[in-house]
Amino acid sequence: MLSETDLKQWLHRDLRQLDKLLLILATFDVPVSVAGIRERAAEAGLKIGKSWNPSATLTRSKGLAIKVPEGWEITDSGKSHLRNVGVTTLSPAAVIVADGLRAHLDKIANPTTRSFVEEAIKCHESELYRSAIVMSWIAAVDVLHRTVVAKKLAAFNAAAKAVDSRWKDATNADGLGRMGEHEFLNRCASIGLIGKNQKEELLKQLKLRNGCSHPNSLRVGQNAVANHIEILLLNVFEPFAD
Repeated sequence: MLSETDLKQWLHRDLRQLDKLLLILATFDVPVSVAGIRERAAEAGLKIGKSWNPSATLTRSKGLAIKVPEGWEITDSGKSHLRNVGVTTLSPAAVIVADGLRAHLDKIANPTTRSFVEEAIKCHESELYRSAIVMSWIAAVDVLHRTVVAKKLAAFNAAAKAVDSRWKDATNADGLGRMGEHEFLNRCASIGLIGKNQKEELLKQLKLRNGCSHPNSLRVGQNAVANHIEILLLNVFEPFAD
């Protein structure tokens, strides 16, 4: 979430001890010991003196940081707190989308869908833009597959056979996965699960996903990712995810 270079700038601002400790944790991808926290602070030009008690401060953080066997790590709540302080390289629009996804994450009961969405959010917040697009699309298709199975499986199979007599009836989400995603979206529209305009927009996002999932020279930035995730949030996750 935060580079070591940026850490130097932030640690020398007028911030609370807790905020500075969270900033340090935000530079690590793995849990870190108190000794590691002190060392990283020193590298950034901040000496954590004897008057500081990092463990006690982090223990009182109300879940912004937690201690695991390997050491201390910042939580998603801690990262959200730092974004509220202003620590982010994401645009305001991208932050809104990420926060919207996190708010929706709590409403998703299915563990598989939840795990896909959570990974997409983490990629987005870590500025792994192509990965964020791929993972959010996987999550969206997972939601649509499950919705078809729960509500419109017979209609879907009938529509699929009307187009291709070789189609073997799907009985679960894995069975639906045998159909290409472009054709799957067409069938979802034909049975009224999604509207024509929704289908056309989702096909655009599928094209973007395809560009991001294969080795090529395509480059995408945070605004493109924010738009992609927002489209999926408004047209798939909010209407269909349970």
